[in-house]
Amino acid sequence: MNPTQLKSSLDAKQDAIIEEFSQLGDDWTEKYQYLIRQGQELPELDSRYVNDETRLKGCQAQVWLHSYMSDGNLHFEAKVDAHIVRGIAALLIRVLSDNPPETIHDADLYFIDKIGLEKHLSPVRSNGLNAMVEEIRRRARDKSS
Repeated sequence: MNPTQLKSSLDAKQDAIIEEFSQLGDDWTEKYQYLIRQGQELPELDSRYVNDETRLKGCQAQVWLHSYMSDGNLHFEAKVDAHIVRGIAALLIRVLSDNPPETIHDADLYFIDKIGLEKHLSPVRSNGLNAMVEEIRRRARDKSS
């Protein structure tokens, strides 16, 4: 895919998440349940990748993020010990995984604002979200160098 098609694919994934959230109305109890369900769909991370090297710093929850290159695309897998943070990781992986590093690094993650995620997270969870985004971008930047 060319860069325009890749951006369009990322936008389509984000738009789908925005649509899914909008169907839940204004009740954040339902939206938190949605996040928990998204996290439950996150595949289990192979235990060999649950180590100090893959553990994210800056998250109160324990988050392990494994990444690898395949066919020019950067793939992500995660293990998270907290339900809502696991759901957030699942959304980030859904949008960003399986794309070239440059696309991931330059991605405008507008869905986070559109669904009101940061406004409805505790400061600790918001810090965790930011730490995950920064780590994903760092790994993409490192792979595109």
